[in-house]
Amino acid sequence: LGLALCAGSLCVVRGATFLYHDYCVIGAGPAGLQVAYFFQQAGRDYIVFERSHAPGSFFALYPRHRKLISINKQYTGKSNSEFNLRHDWNSLLSHDRRLLFRHYSRDFFPNADTMVRYLEDFASLLKLQVQYNTAIIHVTLEKNEQAWNGHYFLLTDQDRKNYKCSCLLVAAGTWVPNVVNFPGSEYVEGYETVSINPEDFTGQTVLILGRGNSAFETAENILGVTNFIHMVSRSRVRLSWATHYVGDLRAINNGLLDTYQLKSLDGLLEGDLEDLAIVKDKKGKLHITLRFYLENRNISADMDSITLPQDELDNFATRAPYDRVIRCLGWKFDFSIYNRSLRMMPGKGNIKKYPQIKPSYESRGTRGLFVLGTASHSVDFRKSAGGFIHGFRYTTRAVHHLLENRHHGVPWPSTVYRITQLTNSIIKRVNEASGLYQMFSVLADIILLRDNATTFEYLEEYPIGVLAELEMQTGRKARNGLFVIIMEYGRNFSGADKDVFYYNRAVGEAQHAWQSNFLHPVIYYYKHLPTEREMRLRHPDWPLPRPDAIHHIVEDFLTDWTAPNAHILPLRRFLENCLSTDLRNFFAESCFLFAFTHEKLPPSCQQGYVRMQGLVGGQELRHHAVQAGLLQDYTHTDFSDDRPPDSHDGSQEQLMRDHGIPVHPLQHLVNAKDE
Repeated sequence: LGLALCAGSLCVVRGATFLYHDYCVIGAGPAGLQVAYFFQQAGRDYIVFERSHAPGSFFALYPRHRKLISINKQYTGKSNSEFNLRHDWNSLLSHDRRLLFRHYSRDFFPNADTMVRYLEDFASLLKLQVQYNTAIIHVTLEKNEQAWNGHYFLLTDQDRKNYKCSCLLVAAGTWVPNVVNFPGSEYVEGYETVSINPEDFTGQTVLILGRGNSAFETAENILGVTNFIHMVSRSRVRLSWATHYVGDLRAINNGLLDTYQLKSLDGLLEGDLEDLAIVKDKKGKLHITLRFYLENRNISADMDSITLPQDELDNFATRAPYDRVIRCLGWKFDFSIYNRSLRMMPGKGNIKKYPQIKPSYESRGTRGLFVLGTASHSVDFRKSAGGFIHGFRYTTRAVHHLLENRHHGVPWPSTVYRITQLTNSIIKRVNEASGLYQMFSVLADIILLRDNATTFEYLEEYPIGVLAELEMQTGRKARNGLFVIIMEYGRNFSGADKDVFYYNRAVGEAQHAWQSNFLHPVIYYYKHLPTEREMRLRHPDWPLPRPDAIHHIVEDFLTDWTAPNAHILPLRRFLENCLSTDLRNFFAESCFLFAFTHEKLPPSCQQGYVRMQGLVGGQELRHHAVQAGLLQDYTHTDFSDDRPPDSHDGSQEQLMRDHGIPVHPLQHLVNAKDE
């Protein structure tokens, strides 16, 4: 019964025909197209299933009022494309410069229709393998020891066509509206269907359930035509500038806060929505009451026979009747299509709308099942940008690297440098890398020390949640210690109740860098790769376990960490202390002198001067070095007292040439008295 007959991409299993691909992707939204691009570039066998006739179907409807809250910054003053992605929250990653979002819109907050057009071009110009009008309605497993992960994924679409793949990537997003059921909830209109014409709300009184951007977006649209708007939710308002989380309320939508605090009738309330009840009177007005008032009554009973809160408390906040009640509670993941064999379980607490996944974005229940895009946001919910394009474009790339290593033996991309380039490599990355910047505290650059710390291997944007599995997940070895570079906000700077505009909020001196509040680079040093136990037992507010040493690069108002004294010098000294070596670069003359005065030459001399490599000095360069105090000025030194008879007059440079410099100094030893 388990016998499968396969010819090319067609498989016959138990009489059913399956179209086979190595990788199946559900959903052609931004995350699905992004991973498809990486598969395409790597030459892998994949297919993307999209239920609609075009990619990005979510954006064809949402946001309802069509203005995105992802910024599209046209100008940064920089020409570095990697740096500019820090302020481009809409573009997907590709080699095609035409597919930068700034070529599609000049609006700082673009229209959602532009995003739909952009995604269509991304799929078509890159010739991605997307199968449209294909809604996957059921997914199950088939055990098979020869499969990559010990099983195949079997998918069925709306036309009962069957598909089979070795690895499944779910990029379908969260699109099922959150609904709260309470007595009278049938009178509530949903965000997904409510009118977006402000004239339909003229002179009306409106209650909005919810307190996210969709709720405030809806309020902003009708703010000028309603009698008043009330908004109720179980949690207090969270402002994105205070929490530093882009999913919280953005300034573009917060007009209702002005009218509330400036006493213009609108207002915000806190309460559990499940405790509410709505009663409709004969005039069609909606009255807000509490569930326990209706426990022993029929909600369809006469309005006059129902007790309302204002009957006992005459200043009850929502005693005025409403014309409309609108539900704006966001969305959740669709678990309905997954068979129990996949063990796709919802998270707990405030991440129950997402499936349970590991920090590697692989399902906790099924090996080979990965969740990408918005649905993967449980890894960094309310911490970083993993639920948004400018975040998950990088986590998707990380997942692709993991798959390339696991299934195709392609190690995580890396570059090997001499140890003398360590400081420069870190400074370059923290000043331009967009993945580190957007996915702060989630993705990190890893520096693996090699060859007794004379060289190092640089890995970019690795998920730090699986740091203990680095060797297995990347195919790289970490035997001689490592540095981990991440970006962090200050520990006590973010929160709904934080005042982020207080005086002296910024730190400017390097010795107080550990107190930096704004986003800044942090370097962790480990003599050994942290274990899974250390990762599991780390402090819940710490991104990583306790390191052997740690260094904060002081925050910078311009996010430009290139100041020689404030940024580079403290970093270099930290690295030197960790490695017990001198990371400075020296002129040939200094290396020559070190050869006679030190037991061990600095790495720059060993890897440069001794190998007859490095910059050739000249009079102008020498003069500059003397003026800067980097070299001693020998040109005016009087050697007459102990100069041998056959010595030459002239500069120290001529003296060194007479002794055959640059050649290995030990091959041209001269009398120490003469030198």
